[in-house]
Order: sequence, then structure tokens, then C-alpha cells
Amino acid sequence: MMATTPVLACGAWLKNAACLLDAQGRAHWTAVHGDLSDPAACAALEASARALLQQHGPVAAVAHDLHPDFFSSRLAMDLAESLGVPAIGVQHHHAHIAAVVAEHGIEGPVIGLALDGVGLGDDGQAWGGELLLVDGARCQRLGHLHPLALPGGDRAAREPWRMAASALHALGRGAETVPRFAPVVGQATASGVQQMLARGLNCPPTSSAGRWFDAAAAALGLSVRQTEEAEAAIALEAAAARWLALHPAQPPLPASLVDLLTDALPDGQRRLDLRGLFAALLDVRTDRVDEAAAGFHLALADALAHWATRAAHDHGSTTVCLGGGCFFNRLLRERVTERLRGAGLGVHLPGPHGCGDAGLALGQAWAAARQLESPASVQTTPHEKETEPCA
Repeated sequence: MMATTPVLACGAWLKNAACLLDAQGRAHWTAVHGDLSDPAACAALEASARALLQQHGPVAAVAHDLHPDFFSSRLAMDLAESLGVPAIGVQHHHAHIAAVVAEHGIEGPVIGLALDGVGLGDDGQAWGGELLLVDGARCQRLGHLHPLALPGGDRAAREPWRMAASALHALGRGAETVPRFAPVVGQATASGVQQMLARGLNCPPTSSAGRWFDAAAAALGLSVRQTEEAEAAIALEAAAARWLALHPAQPPLPASLVDLLTDALPDGQRRLDLRGLFAALLDVRTDRVDEAAAGFHLALADALAHWATRAAHDHGSTTVCLGGGCFFNRLLRERVTERLRGAGLGVHLPGPHGCGDAGLALGQAWAAARQLESPASVQTTPHEKETEPCA
């Protein structure tokens, strides 16, 4: 990496680790402490962040996620105050792409595909399926996946059937929720979720790619409730992999068909609409579940690649960076990469810390350093929180 302004970054929430980017551009990491719902992980993060400062400081700022309630965000602001330096908030998906840029030492603008479960957006909404333009300290949201409601809020992330009900509602087929899911979750529960969606009660929207994977897995009967993170998505990938092992040569979707999945929004963004892909999963025979899972993966990957390719051409970039936990999915990662390279674009993936949140702190530190170095950046006085828009 190149010489840079030194910054400590405290990560986000899941699989948390802190990173200090020193003046020579070297990244110094703590151990991965795990999710910050565990008080022991919080204590370990604080101790190791302070150790980084002692061993590799001083720093010019402390970076953190935009979410104000994360322990890592509060820790960053406390550390910044004690050091007399600014605390800088970096949007979650900006940080995912910035981590790849930092890892590979990329110069100039890049298109970013950031796909994960959730991250707080600049608008206060739950993001997770993002098309971005990242150029130094600047991050612009170019598009996102068609949003789904989260019936019951965070509970929907633990119960994929709720996301399938949400997708049904988005298709105008909400009346199918009870007959489809009452046999597995109970009449009262299914009816309650259907009514929540119809009335918009406790149903915040999200553009999350992870929640679309949940909806697809539930529609195919592969997951109703999950006890582990990404359990439904892993089951969907395994089903697809079984079919593709027997049918490995799959041509790309025609560009004309993929174009039908995108629509322009009033603010100029391009939204990728997955409702049609979800509809194709409904009422699939049990002996064709694996094939349907494969079809979902292939169509989604081709649509994402086409989406990013158009953005690269529109914005004069030759590089696409992939980030976010959804790219742990090998089928998705390899298909998107293949299609992008086939379109003549350079593709970069996260480094050894992986595409999930465990590697996020490097992107936070890099983005904050670029902001401090940018003549156009508005500097804060010490101890104040500064945010870098991604909009």
C-alpha cells in the first residue's frame, strides 16, 4: 500500500476486528473478536484497539460504522475524544468496497458491488444490495436491489419464510402467504405476518441481497427458520451446486433479458428488480428444486454483472470491486467474476480477511484517510463525529 494518513478503524458489529492503517500504508489488525452482542467480544475489541494505538500510533482520526448504537461506533468516538482527533463515520458498503481498493492499491474510480445482509445507509434505511462508484474519498450510490419489507424487523432475518412472504407481497400476491406458510409456521403466525405487510406495520424496507437469498430459499422449501447466520443462503447454494455439478456448461442470459430486470429511478439510480426471479421459484416441483436454485443463482449473477458493466461504461471505469458477505457464495462470486471479465473489466476481490465484516475496518480506515487528505473534505474539530456521504 502507499503512504497514507494514519487512521484507526473499529469495524462494525458482526465478526468484528479493528485495523490501524499506518503512515506507510501498512495495515495492522487485531484478532477477529466475533459479534459485538457478546460483552466479552466488546471488552476484547477495546483492549486490542488500545494495544494497536500503543504499538502503531499515533493516528489522525478514528473511523467507525455509521450505526450510532454499535459498540464499535461508541468505542471509536470515545477513543477519538481521548486522543483529541476526529471520529469519522464511513458508510458500511462504502467500507466494503474501500477495503478491496486498499488491499489491491487501486487508483482511480471503481465500480463496487456490495452485497450483504444489512448495513445502515446514508438515508437511515437498511442497505445491502448496492451498486456504488468509489473514487478516493467520494462514494456515490448508483443503484440498489428492489427493496423488500422486513416483517417484524430483525426477526425477519432469522425467519426466511417471512422474507418469502414479503416477496409475495411485493409481487401483489400477499393473499398466498397463509395457504403457503400456515402448514409450517401456524395459521395465526402466517396470518399476522400477512396483515403486517398489508398494513405496513413494523415492516422497514431493505435493499439487502441477503434477504433476497432468504426469500428464495424459503420459497423452495429449503429453509423456514435459521439458527446460524446465512444458513438459508448456504442451503440454497448447496442445492444449486448439486444441479450445476451435473450441468456445468450454462450460457449467459441475453443482455436484452437482463435489461428487463432493471429500471430507472427518479434520482437517476438504476434499481435491479428481482421479483421476477423470485416468482419463478414459486410452485416448483420437489424434484426440480435444485434446478430452480441454480437458475436463481445464474440469473442473479448475470444480472449483477450486466448492471455493473453498464455502470462501468457510463462512468468511465475499467475496474469492478466485489465486497460483502454474499460473495462468500462461490457460485455467485465465480459467475459474476467470469461475466465481468468477459466484458473486458478488471475484477478485484477482498483479501485474506474475507468479503464479510471481519475485513471491513481496513475499508473504514482507507476511506477516512482519503477524506482527511482531500482538499474538498470538510474537517471537523476534535471529538466531533464526521460522516462521508455515499449518496
